[in-house]
Amino acid sequence: MGRKLRVGILFGGKSAEHEVSLQSAKNVYEAIDKDKYDVVLIGIDKAGKWYLNDASQYLLNADNPKLIKLNKGSDNLAFVPGDESNQLIQVPKQQSVGPIDVAFPVLHGTYGEDGTIQGLLKLANIPFVGAGVLGSAVGMDKDVTKRLLKEAGLPIPKFRVFHRSNKKEINFNKVVSEIGLPMFIKPANLGSSVGINKVHGKNDFQAFIEEAFKYDQKILIEEFIKGREIECSVLGNENPIASVPGEIVTDRQRHEFYSYDAKYIDEIGATLEAPAKLSEELTKKIQELAIKSFTTLCCEGMARVDFFLRDDNQIFLNEINTIPGFTKISMYPKLWELSGIPYSELIDKLIQLAIERFEKEKNLKTTFDL
Repeated sequence: MGRKLRVGILFGGKSAEHEVSLQSAKNVYEAIDKDKYDVVLIGIDKAGKWYLNDASQYLLNADNPKLIKLNKGSDNLAFVPGDESNQLIQVPKQQSVGPIDVAFPVLHGTYGEDGTIQGLLKLANIPFVGAGVLGSAVGMDKDVTKRLLKEAGLPIPKFRVFHRSNKKEINFNKVVSEIGLPMFIKPANLGSSVGINKVHGKNDFQAFIEEAFKYDQKILIEEFIKGREIECSVLGNENPIASVPGEIVTDRQRHEFYSYDAKYIDEIGATLEAPAKLSEELTKKIQELAIKSFTTLCCEGMARVDFFLRDDNQIFLNEINTIPGFTKISMYPKLWELSGIPYSELIDKLIQLAIERFEKEKNLKTTFDL
């Protein structure tokens, strides 16, 4: 048997989704085949510091989503992009951790899912799981995502975009005339329902505008689509495949929509119905739309595509997540399990896709010779 591949799991990060990332990393680490891979745990705190974590104590309060924390009691890491044999250096020991063969970023939200860590890894010549720089950046920005989907003729809800510089121009009556009520207000560059609020009337409007601007320089105001919330997982590079769809059934007495708490904190806040109860025709249509949106947005590796399905069977694309949740209740791995790819095998496939893309890109010329 040859040398095991060294897989660096990157988790935590500076995002508002830091705690979700810790939960995802825990599940990826527990599921990865330790006979096949040597795992290097790289935790990133909320200030952006990197830590080399020991598997026995990399998380505090690991079994409590409300209190889970990164253990900062380990050595700091310095990242050296140009030195492939000594990419990671323990500080202050000045001791090399050695190279990693492939990185598995489980960093949700900004500074992890938006192309920043992908650019760093690409610069360092390290294969990595998931979308590249462009697909990550596009998928993270809900404004750009929706404009590209619209250009491709894909069905999306009505929306308006506002920048902080023109915040004073946001007029409730004008927005209602274009979008209707109720409506959603959300930051353009966050996931996991952070900073998202459902607006029913003028009283809430300004406060929710201010809250969304706390998280981003750009916000979306979006039409409310009354219907079922359907999700579909996508896997692949040039020839992606789609899983069976699943449905999120939110307990409306506990949560008005599929909020952060309903997703990650309240264990009975939402039910994941998988596979979703859909006709064969609707299932196929959703899978086709999931793959088309994945390729339209230049994604690779993995993504979860979220839809709204109205009672008249009209489908609307909501958003795409290029680093979907990997927690024990997350839809992405659950849908693949129902589609015949168990969690551990899914991790294998994602790592293989990362290496395949890296090998193809290595053959491209990076200089121009006269």
